[in-house]
Amino acid sequence: MADSLARLGALAENPVVRTLATAFAEAGFDLAVVGGPVRDALLGRPTHDLDFTTNARPDDILRIVKPISTTQWDIGREFGTIGAKVPSPDGPSEQVEITTYRADAYDGVTRKPVVSFGDDIEGDLVRRDFTVNAMAFLVPQQKLVDPTGGVEDLLIGVLRTPTTPEVSFGDDPLRMLRAARFSAQLGFRIEERTLAAMSELRSTLSIVSPERIQSELIRLLQSDDPVRGIRVLVETGLVDEFLPEVSALRLEIDEHHHHKDVYEHSLTALEQAIALEHARHPDEPADAVLRLAVLLHDIGKPRTRKLEAGGVVSFHHHDVVGSRLARKRLQALRFDKESTDAVAKLIELHLRFFGYSEGAWTDSAVRRYVRDAGDQLERLHILTRADVTTRNKRKAGRLAAAYDDIETRIETLREQEEIDAIRPELDGNEVQRILGIAPGREVGEAYRFLLELRLDEGLIGPEAAEQRLRDWWAARG
Repeated sequence: MADSLARLGALAENPVVRTLATAFAEAGFDLAVVGGPVRDALLGRPTHDLDFTTNARPDDILRIVKPISTTQWDIGREFGTIGAKVPSPDGPSEQVEITTYRADAYDGVTRKPVVSFGDDIEGDLVRRDFTVNAMAFLVPQQKLVDPTGGVEDLLIGVLRTPTTPEVSFGDDPLRMLRAARFSAQLGFRIEERTLAAMSELRSTLSIVSPERIQSELIRLLQSDDPVRGIRVLVETGLVDEFLPEVSALRLEIDEHHHHKDVYEHSLTALEQAIALEHARHPDEPADAVLRLAVLLHDIGKPRTRKLEAGGVVSFHHHDVVGSRLARKRLQALRFDKESTDAVAKLIELHLRFFGYSEGAWTDSAVRRYVRDAGDQLERLHILTRADVTTRNKRKAGRLAAAYDDIETRIETLREQEEIDAIRPELDGNEVQRILGIAPGREVGEAYRFLLELRLDEGLIGPEAAEQRLRDWWAARG
């Protein structure tokens, strides 16, 4: 505990914190670092965004920060929040948010708060989501304010609401998803009554906008252990309110037909994909699109499962069906088009490699693999490798070696030709000149012929491509 308090003291020595603390004290107002930064400092985790709370009203906050900041924004003024970029003498400027003590009530229908400013820091803290986030560190006094037992919950690793979970989740149902996310992010268990309330109140998530749910889902997927949070969402039934395809992966096992547990396979694949992501791209941020694609890659299986004779179970075309289901679901959650297209493409292509393991592909097949994956090729590499969850070491080794081979062949072709941007060696204007035709359908057909030629045979040179085009044109009569 002494180490934790020392880390809080270091937080108070942050130059930006000192600057703000001095300015607010001179103006006669309280100021406290609040929420996540306090929690993370006590846990010894790195702190990123600085959030503050104060008894100053928004107009006063803006007046105080203007002389000591380079930029200010008041988009959250009606909720009591003023943002600013405060320069630091020891490093780059830091972006901060400062919010007036709140004593909100919620309308219970749209989840929009009826904003009411308060004068008491403890009243502000009690209205927050979890006790571990309901702590404040007054500066410059360096006094910890913890009215709900957040420190004790940090020590035992538990998530609990400051008030009754029914009241807290009734105020904002999104807090139930935040419980799953913080469980994954911090490795904490959720207190029993809080967990039970999440199951009982799951239907109230319907009043939360798809955009807010999407944002929370992304943050969960970007955590160090999203599988832990996903299990919470499935076990409480919360996932059925916005992503029912995940819980549907828990297929019933027929006593006469046996197949891999699709739900557990998907979670194992996600864990393996994260390990590969860290190994291949150690300095890059967590890839939420990749992780979402891995989680959803088999959601077409429940729709396509067929019990065959002899205890065989088939899932024909689950890649195509799953791609359509994912696209529809992500659109409903208001994911952007780029992310939606990427996830749908990865799911549709995730089985393509397994034909390679049956026997080496031609160069033409490898080119098509790269062409079809496009800018998702690296994610497809990770997804395909992570999809191998067999306990049969010989089979796993054979598949890994086969994928090593295909990646090596892709690199070899990259060195020989422009495999990542495959296009014909003659463009549309050259086609028109050579064949003496005007723009139209026939130019498109000729271009497609040349593209297939490029995929099949690689680079053959413009002169050879022109002769092959003339031969094709002549054969058409």
